[in-house]
Amino acid sequence: MIKKILISIILLVGFLMGTFYVPVAPFSQEEIVFIVKRGESSKEIAMNLEKEGLIFWAPIFRSYVFMKGISGKLKAGSYLLSRTMSLSEIAEKFVKGEVIKEKIVIPEGWNLRDIAFYFERKGMFQAAKFWELVGFPAIDYSKTTDLPKIKDFSSEYDFLRDKPKNVSLEGYLFPDTYEISKDITLEEIVRKMLDNFDKKLTPTLREEIKNQKKSIFEIVTMASLLEKEVKTKEDKEIVSGILWKRLENKIPLQVDATITYITGKRTTKISKEETQIDSPYNTYKYLGLPLGPICNPGLESILAALHPKNSEYWYYLSTPEGKTIFSKTLKEHNIAKAKYLK
Repeated sequence: MIKKILISIILLVGFLMGTFYVPVAPFSQEEIVFIVKRGESSKEIAMNLEKEGLIFWAPIFRSYVFMKGISGKLKAGSYLLSRTMSLSEIAEKFVKGEVIKEKIVIPEGWNLRDIAFYFERKGMFQAAKFWELVGFPAIDYSKTTDLPKIKDFSSEYDFLRDKPKNVSLEGYLFPDTYEISKDITLEEIVRKMLDNFDKKLTPTLREEIKNQKKSIFEIVTMASLLEKEVKTKEDKEIVSGILWKRLENKIPLQVDATITYITGKRTTKISKEETQIDSPYNTYKYLGLPLGPICNPGLESILAALHPKNSEYWYYLSTPEGKTIFSKTLKEHNIAKAKYLK
């Protein structure tokens, strides 16, 4: 009798352990989006798996994760599962956090308006929510009390410590292709971008900036102007030399892209009236760099801001085709404007 009971127990244990590695439907072609919510226990996860027909029996899943010591390591998120997966494979997927991911692409030169409307078009977040977190474009926060106070990330990212508190995160949301999970928060996306900036601005680059007696903020601001004004690496380096030279000689930068940043217009043409807009971003009206960056520059523009090329030029313009025309004198520049910007 005892022998029969032992055999039955052994067979039962063997059967239960076998279910750890046997899928519910080995030939199924159906894929299921399964969501593990934040704070869910292994019991709740197991019951939901059973309800979806992804495992044979919830207590078996609970026993498996308990035996493996992973019951507290099942990560929240949206997962793509199949009935062809065994219980052990499903549990491993949860532990690794292999959630469903999609790509978001932030091109070089996009500003906070562009990024916000991109997220909104994709149905991810409202533009206003994004601006409330990172700051509104072309705003001097020291001059307004109408807008919510933006989150300060400077305690976590040392490259933000020389950024004035009254400007947004414009310039620091590094343009790149990002893989994100479906349930990612807006703040988590922003941190991904800031982490990427932190990685791209290597210790060597930071040391170079320090040796030039410039701040990271100044370099990023200059890089944002180059990103919006010219296209090629060579042109960026020459324009960088021109703009730094104009700054040193207290000559207005007169960068058209700072005007379109203020107005939000998608045009290369600006009016005389627009050059008189009273904004600290207006480099026609005010000397020096604008209040802050006007877009999020790529690494090439950052390097060009850091390594300007000396030249005899003091002026430049971009043709409608994107070619950069350089001039040594104002007379040459005016002739170029009449010729190329009709």
